[in-house]
This record gives sequence, C-alpha cells and structure tokens, in this order.
Amino acid sequence: MADLRRKAFCSTPPGTSQAPRRARKRAEGGAGSNVFSMFDQSQIQEFKEAFTIMDQNRDGFIDKEDLRDTFAALGRINVKNEELEAMVKEAPGPINFTVFLTMFGEKLKGTDPEETILHAFKVFDTAGKGFVKADFIKEKLMTQADRFSEEEVKQMFAAFPPDMCGNLDYRNLCYVITHGEEKD
Repeated sequence: MADLRRKAFCSTPPGTSQAPRRARKRAEGGAGSNVFSMFDQSQIQEFKEAFTIMDQNRDGFIDKEDLRDTFAALGRINVKNEELEAMVKEAPGPINFTVFLTMFGEKLKGTDPEETILHAFKVFDTAGKGFVKADFIKEKLMTQADRFSEEEVKQMFAAFPPDMCGNLDYRNLCYVITHGEEKD
C-alpha cells in the first residue's frame, strides 16, 4: 500500500505539484476537515455551554448517566435505557466535546442552504410579504413529499409560533434552521 502511495506521488509530472493530503481531503470535503472551522466562535461557545450542562458528572464525557440526569433536570424522569443507549450509539466512540461538536456539524451539514429553503417558501408567498398562512403550510407539510406527522407540525409551531393573524414568518424560520439562532 505504501508503495502505491509513493508511486502515485512520485508519478506526478515534472513541473506540477501535488497538494498535501490534508488539503486535498479538505477540498474534497473529506474527514480531514476541522470541525471547529464549521462554526464561528460564538457558536462554539454555545455548544461548549450545552456540553457542560449535559456533562452532569463533569468528567469531560457525556454518557448514558449524564443523559439520564439531563433528562431528569428537564422534568423527564422515566427515560428508557434503550433510548439512552441509542443516543450514545450515534457517536463513533466516547462523547467528548470534539465528538459532540462533530455530531452537530454532521447533523447541520445536511441542511439545505438558507437561500434554497427561502425559495421553497417564496413559491407559496405570492404577495412577497415574508410570511405564509400557518394552516396552509401545515396542510402542505402533512400531504406532500416527506410528510410531517401531526406531532412534527406541533413541534414546529411550538418552536416557531404563527402571529395573531395565523401567519408564519418563514424568513426567520429559514434563518434559524440554517444558523441555529434567531436574528436580532
């Protein structure tokens, strides 16, 4: 294997250079990229605070007992062991801060760009006002493509409640989906 790598490196035509392996992986979106570069300092600080809250025993790792204690602190007492095991198994190994941050980075990486999500909502906003009727969005989410359940729609409207007129501010919703916090 080492001979193949050496041969590939040495077979680069004269006068051309081959980027270092780490740079190539980063350019290709590979595992060599630094998870800390995915977030700005304020986001990293927020993740660190969340990690510290969840690391109930302060050993630098989040395990099943930490999760159980975190759920208890939030008022959910009877969490099944299987549920906690499934959460911990999502990680490739022990969950320290770097693994925790990587897991969030991987979850967020699958999110469409803000402009794409905005465009999807703008299709329904024919007046261009920045909002759509919540009932209309609920109906579309529950009947089209990857259908939402009633519970998923309730969760969305709990996080992003419509205004007094039943309108959903989709610009703010898109911003939160892609940036993780509300605009000031």
